[in-house]
Order: sequence, then C-alpha cells, then structure tokens
Amino acid sequence: MQAAILSLLLLGALSEGQALHLIHLPATGNVAENSPPETSVHKFSVKLSASLSPVMPGFPLIINSSPLTEAFRVNWLSGTDFEVVTTGKEQLDFETGPRIFDLQIYVKDDVGVTDLQILTVQVTDVNEPPEFQGNLAKGLDLSIVEGANPGFLYQFEAFDPEDTRQNIPLSYFLIPSSENFTMSNNATLFSTTEFDFEAGHRSYHFVVEVRDSQGLKASTALRINIVNINDEVPRFTSPRRVYRIPEELGPGTIVANITAEDPDDKGFTSFLLYSITTVNNYFMINQLTGTIHVARRLNRDAGELRQNPAISLEVLVKDRPFGGQENRKQITFIVEDINDNPSTCTKFTFSIMVPERAAKGTLLLDLNKFCFDDDSEAPNNQFNFTMPSGVGSSGRFLQDPAGSGKIVLIGDLDYENPSNLAAGNKYTVIIQVQDVAPPYYKNNIYIYILTSPENEFPLVFDSPSYVFAVSELSPARTRIGQVHATDKDLPQGDIVYSISTGGASLQYPNIFWINPQTGELQLVTKADYETSPVHILRVQATNSEDSSSVTVTVNILEENDEKPICTPNSYFLAIPVDLKVGTNIQNFKLTCTDLDSSPRSFRYSIGPGNINRHFTFSPNAGSNVTSLLLATRFDYASGLDKIWNYKLLVYITDDNLLSGRKRAGALVETGTVTLSISVIPRPTTVVTTTPRPRVTYQILRKNVYSPSAWYVPFVITLGSVLLLGLLVSLIVLLAKAIYRHCPRKTGKHRTSLVKKGEMKDAKRELVVETIQMNTVFDGEAKDPVTGAIYEFNSKSGARRWKDPLTQMPKWKESRPQEAVTGEGTKPPGGSDKERDGLSSKAQAEDAGPGSRNQDGRPSTPKERNPALKSQASPKLHPEK
Repeated sequence: MQAAILSLLLLGALSEGQALHLIHLPATGNVAENSPPETSVHKFSVKLSASLSPVMPGFPLIINSSPLTEAFRVNWLSGTDFEVVTTGKEQLDFETGPRIFDLQIYVKDDVGVTDLQILTVQVTDVNEPPEFQGNLAKGLDLSIVEGANPGFLYQFEAFDPEDTRQNIPLSYFLIPSSENFTMSNNATLFSTTEFDFEAGHRSYHFVVEVRDSQGLKASTALRINIVNINDEVPRFTSPRRVYRIPEELGPGTIVANITAEDPDDKGFTSFLLYSITTVNNYFMINQLTGTIHVARRLNRDAGELRQNPAISLEVLVKDRPFGGQENRKQITFIVEDINDNPSTCTKFTFSIMVPERAAKGTLLLDLNKFCFDDDSEAPNNQFNFTMPSGVGSSGRFLQDPAGSGKIVLIGDLDYENPSNLAAGNKYTVIIQVQDVAPPYYKNNIYIYILTSPENEFPLVFDSPSYVFAVSELSPARTRIGQVHATDKDLPQGDIVYSISTGGASLQYPNIFWINPQTGELQLVTKADYETSPVHILRVQATNSEDSSSVTVTVNILEENDEKPICTPNSYFLAIPVDLKVGTNIQNFKLTCTDLDSSPRSFRYSIGPGNINRHFTFSPNAGSNVTSLLLATRFDYASGLDKIWNYKLLVYITDDNLLSGRKRAGALVETGTVTLSISVIPRPTTVVTTTPRPRVTYQILRKNVYSPSAWYVPFVITLGSVLLLGLLVSLIVLLAKAIYRHCPRKTGKHRTSLVKKGEMKDAKRELVVETIQMNTVFDGEAKDPVTGAIYEFNSKSGARRWKDPLTQMPKWKESRPQEAVTGEGTKPPGGSDKERDGLSSKAQAEDAGPGSRNQDGRPSTPKERNPALKSQASPKLHPEK
C-alpha cells in the first residue's frame, strides 16, 4: 500500500517537471511592409507534456493581438512544428500603420494542458514608388476652350509613401514632349499656344510620370480636349441667288435648296436653323433643311405678280434658336408666265339675223370683240381663228382677212334660190379660236346665221288633232309621240313647241314634256291610270312671226301596278287549345281591295310561321273577303306542337285570274298582312261573351318581351352590378374603421416574475435584465479558458461571442466549471443546477451596463423589459 502511494507521488512529480510549453517563444520576428499572403514571419515548436498527448486540432492559434489585427495566422508544418505567416487580409504599411504587433499564441493538447506565449512582430520599411492619389491615378481629362490665352492648366500632385512629411521633392515629366504644353518642376501644367478647334487638333494625349530620388516612378494618362465654341458665322454654300420658276406650281413644291455650313461644326449642317425674314405669302422654308417650298398658288396672270413677277426674299441662317451667330442672304424668285389659260370668249354661240337682200361684203360678226387670252406675256396671250366650216357656209360666208375673226357675207341669201331652200335658209358657221403657243388650246365658236323672211302663210300642224297612248308603267323620258307644224313661208323659221294647257295631276304640275325643237312628247314622270286615265293637252307651235295650237289626247293604258291592301293589316288573336277544326277563328275576316285588279283576282297564302299548317283561309282565292279557319287541331300532349304563340305572314296576290303560262310573264303584285295568334291552354282564360253579336272576346294578359327593348335588361343588370360594388366597398370601409378604432385584446393574468409568497425571501436575489442595444464593438479578445474569441466595447463593457458555432471549445465532463455558455449553448456534462449557477453568474456580470435606464440611474423592475426577464440564460449583446 505504501509502495503504491510512493509510485503515484513519483509520477506526479515527473508530470509537473515535463508540462506542455512553446519552444522559441517568446521571440521577435520581422516582416517587410506590403508583404504578400503566406509570407513567413516566425517558426516555433511545441514540446509535448509527459502524457505525450498531441496538440488539439486548430491549435496553436493567435487568441489576441495588440493592436488588434487579422494580418497574421499560425500554419501547421508538422506534428510539433508551426509557423506564423501573413494572411493578406490587412495591408502592412510601415508609414501609416502599426509597426509592432504583440501576438498571444495559445496552445492546448488533448488532455487540456495549455501554454501561452508572446511573439513580437516588427514591420520593416521598404522603399515604395510614389503614387497619384484618388481618381488622378485612373487618368485625367482636361478641357481647353479654343481661343483661350496660354497659361496655367492644372497642378499635379503625387504622394511618396516613404515621405510622410512630404519633404523629399519629386520629379514630374510630360511624355511625349510637346511644343503646345509644358510641365514645370513643381508639377504645374501650362499651355504655350492659343488653340483653334477648326484649324488644329481637337485632342491631345500624354502620359504624366512622377519619379522619386531613387528612380521609382508612377504614371497616369492625360487627355486634353479642345472645346469648340460658337465663334464662327455660318457660311452659305449655295451660290445661286436668282431662281426662275414657272407659275402654277402646286403648294409644297420645292423651288430652291439653301445650304450653309457652320465652321464651328463642320459636317453637321442639320443643326443650323433657316428662316425667311421677308414677309411674303408665296414661299416658306424648312427651318432644318433650308428647302424653300411653294406656300400658295403662284398665278402670274393676276394680282401683283401680273405687274411685278419678281419676289425678293431674305434668308436668315442661325446656329442656335436664340443668340448665337447668324448670316443673311438675298435671293430672288422670278415667276415666269406659262400658257396655262386657253383663249376664250365671252360667249361661244352667236345667232345673227341677216336680211335676205343683204349686200355681199357685209361684215356680219367681228369675233375679236368677244375673245381674249388671260396670259400675261406674248406669245402665251396671242391667238387666231381657223377657217370657217359648217352646213351651208361654203360659198356664202368667209373670214376676211384669214385668221382675223371677221365674218363677211360673200354669197346670196335669196329665199327663192333653190340652193338656199336646200339649206333651209339657216346656216351654221363653226370656227375655232386657238392659241399660237403650245399646247395650242382651242375652243369652238358656233355662229348661227338666219335669213329673215316675210310672213305670207300661217303656221299649220300636220294634223288637226293628235291621239297617243302610253302605259302607266312607262318610266320618265318615255317617248309618247310627236307633233309637227309647218310654215310655207320661205324661209321657214325655227318652230318652238310648248304645252300651253293640260298634263297636270295632284302630285305633279307637269306629267308631260315636249321637245321645243322637234315636237316630241315625253313623260316627265309615271302616269297613273287610277288617278286620271285620259289627259288632254294643248300644244302650241311658235316661230318668229306666228303661232298655232293643236289638241293632243294621251290615253293612259292600265297596268297591274297596285298592291292589294287588306284590312286589318295586322291583328292579334287568342284561341283556346281545344278549338274545333274548321272553326272561323274569332270570326276573323280579311277584306282586300286593289285599285287595278278585280275582286276575283285575289289569292291567299300563309308564309313563315304556320307551323304544322294549323291555319288556312277560306276561300283561299277568287274573293276579296276571306275568313281565317283552324285547319288542324293542336296536339301538345304528344309533343307535335311545342309553341303557343304564332306569328303568321299572309300573302295576298292578285294573279288568281291568270293562267300558269301568263302568270310567269305578267305583272303580279303582292300585299301582306301580319297576324299574331296565341293559343290559350284551358282553363286559364276567362271568356266574357255577349249574346247579341255572338262575338267571343278573350282577354289574354301576358308579358311579351320585345327585341327592340334590349336596353331594359342591360340597364337593370348594369345597375345591379354597380349597386353590388358599392355595397362591397362600404363593407370594406366599415371593417377597416372597426379594426382601426377598436383595440385588440391582450393576454390577461400573465405570470409575474416573483410570486406573492416569495417576495420576502427574494431580498438577496439579484434580478438581471439584459437589454439589447446597438453597440459598436471596437475590441477583440480571446478567452484564456475556453479559447473562444469575443468582441467587446471598450466604453460600456458589452461583449459578444464572435463566432459561437465554430469557435466554442469542446466541453469536458471533467471540468464543467470552466465553461462559459452563450445563448442556446449548454455544457454537455453539466447538471441543471450547475447551469443555473453559471447563468446567475453571467447575469450578474452583464447586469452592469444593461440595468440602467436612459438617465443613468439603476433601472427598476417596472422599467425593464418583461420579455427579457423570462430568459433562462444570459445573452451577450447581439449586433443589429
């Protein structure tokens, strides 16, 4: 027993002499500034403890640093060899950053033996090239307004990281060198010449280089743009100033194209604005393109253009709507006359009476007094006359001199001359007035020359009376006949026919028309036999000296052109369903008349609507009165009949007396009658009868929808939809108002933190309230016991685990008292009491900064958040 005790004491002594510790630490290591990631800083080893337990995975590690940094980490080399290297997460800068870092390196083996040593890292200085700051390092764009005086442009500035006080001078260079720009020793850029955007370069490209005393250099791109300004007057490029245009050009026709250019912006003439400053009504200009269009008709032959065909305009070109540069140009349009007006006369028909004994050489007519040409200039306004032609004119009339328009008598107009009799003593001379310039417009002139005779014989019709016949179906302008009157006087003059009396009706004042020259009688409109079968006219014939009249009788031939008309034209009937076949339905009868047909010519038939042929007329032909009969009984029981309301279309045709062959080519007229018949099922009708006339009256009340009243259901449906939408919207508004003004119920009788019976015993208990705050954590530290990293606020003392899921150490059942848990984390081997104790302790530690109110006084239980009081374990302040 004593030997065993001695052995245990000896093993304990040996284990205490061989504990786990770090070799080559503490130590000092050097690293150059701006070192890349994985740069070696210091190598060290771990001497295992006597139990030879290996180092835990993840150890050794840097648990804290002064100042805080993430620039270093520990890399594993072998089982006991390790190396501190740079991470690249933070830039090591000798000039601006910390130069010495104290790293706490912590190691732990599998049995929980630990060691902690300090590695001091010194950042060494390295010469760095100078650099341009900010956006200047990405390049620089400068702009110079053309015409600006040479001088200062820009002051460059570079920074040498080695010269924090900026005492060491830097050298600046402009590459390539230029005679237009220069760079001074103090990095000032100057221009040495005056730039012209239109004549020279529009941009320059350089590289600005800066060097330190040891030859290290940096560069940035420089682009200098020459800014164009509006300093040049637009110049017209269209040299033409006088434009000759023909008259009568249509509106919109382009007559000129004024072009200009802006030396400030060559190749972009679309930016110039054109306008016409002269007030005129004939032309307009497109302000963007400079094309001049015709605005209204150019008539050279009327108005001010007839006196002065030249139109002068001033064209203004500007390079911007307001202000800017402008230029003006005078142009002239000369409107030239074209032959657009034909030679015309005040009249083109002349009638001349010439005595039969007129002497040869007598001037009958001078056409120059009646004809003219509206064109303004010769030869467009000049014309002449062609040689006369026409019936009977040859050898009797001549134009003398030729083309003069003077008609002269050269022949004999004696009525007794047989040649004159053959001509009828009426002569027609046709002559043309014609332009002498293309397109040689021409017009015909008709000259009627009559010889005035002596009145020896009266005017007499060929017949003492005339009788004609015409069908009443003949259309207007139908020829009826012709009357003719003669006068034996030589020469015979023109006879004019007219209707003096007769030929009127109630609808039309004139039914007939007679050709005044030929005496041909025609219809003006259709004649109606039924209105007036005979018309007696009085036709009068008149010449220059006498008149005569004759009676003309026109008989109208009757035709079948009237439709049968029946009464009633439409009717509503109601019949019982069990009416006997052959019964005259309500004693209904049709009485028909036709103005041009016999009562025996009517034939009756029923068109659409007579389903199953229930109805017929008797007699169906040969009479103007017929009765409606029930032909077949109704059968609704077997389903043969399905409709109760019938709408019959009755046809009345006046072709009964015609044979089948004649009926195909004869004129047949058809009238129609509409009957509405409602079948009344028994015993739904109430029949009121009176014995004397033995007429049965059936009163049927029903709601019949008419297709013409389609808007009634539409309006009702639309109103219902609108009313329903209004009701739904009111319900939604009411629900929102109830929800807004009626508070919601909250839970009652919540369990208090301290029971009533336990208030006296709770004097020594510490109530801890954790308040969540927006805390800025400006420090980090590593818990020496657990090895977990936490963040803290140096002013308030608030702290939180940095990464509780990955950095919390494993809990051992052998040492539960060393565990510190966060929210939702439990020691695996700890009992509930131990956890309660740890929770109370953590609450007591965290209660300091979180248990005070806004005024800095200790907060009372009423001021604390009851939701936080119910938490079973302490929480580190979360970051929001």
